[in-house]
Amino acid sequence: MKIQDDVLSYREMCGIEGVQTLQRGMNFRLNPNYSVILMSQRSNAPYQDKIHDDGITIEYEGHDVSRQSYQHNPKDEDQPSTLPSGKLTQNGLFIKAAEEYKANKREGEPVKVYEKIMDGVWSLKGIFELADYKIVHDGKRNVFRFILNLTNESIIGETKTIEISHTRLIPTEVKKEVWKRDKGQCVLCSDTKNLHFDHDLPYSKGGTSLSVKNVRLLCMKHNLQKSGKIE
Repeated sequence: MKIQDDVLSYREMCGIEGVQTLQRGMNFRLNPNYSVILMSQRSNAPYQDKIHDDGITIEYEGHDVSRQSYQHNPKDEDQPSTLPSGKLTQNGLFIKAAEEYKANKREGEPVKVYEKIMDGVWSLKGIFELADYKIVHDGKRNVFRFILNLTNESIIGETKTIEISHTRLIPTEVKKEVWKRDKGQCVLCSDTKNLHFDHDLPYSKGGTSLSVKNVRLLCMKHNLQKSGKIE
């Protein structure tokens, strides 16, 4: 079941993960089999998340300390890996997993990455492997940056196996333009449910993810009928 680039509402996303709400952007082992992160590349996003030029690597910024008061600005403080109690923060849990992976003590942590395209519209970017992290000074403070690589591995959940084909990520701006152009509906039948960002000419056959002209919205029925074939 290919679910990379599925279009989801916030409620649908929470339903897939079996929670009432996703209040945090970083969710280490939200599911016993994988972690979940929420990202955004919008201009007003609180963190500096980005996709590398290779089209398959995400650099995800760690998260700040919690706001303590109205006057307190978390952006003035280094991002923490531990709480005052010594307990690991979400940053710390992801750091520990990355360090153990690099030391060959464990396999790479599988991470489902959801991206906010616009208000009310989310897209599942795929299943990634947590490969590394670094500490970056952003001119004001130290922040964590986590490196995740797109993978074609499967995640065995309680009810189904999710298989993600290895392909170049469709940039956020392309998805936004396609959503507006196609009016949030399948271009073949005008269905507004179970939508998917689809390559008109599949990436595996030379199609590009970088052009609005080669990406369109399809419903599940027509996406499955296409099944990666050139039309």
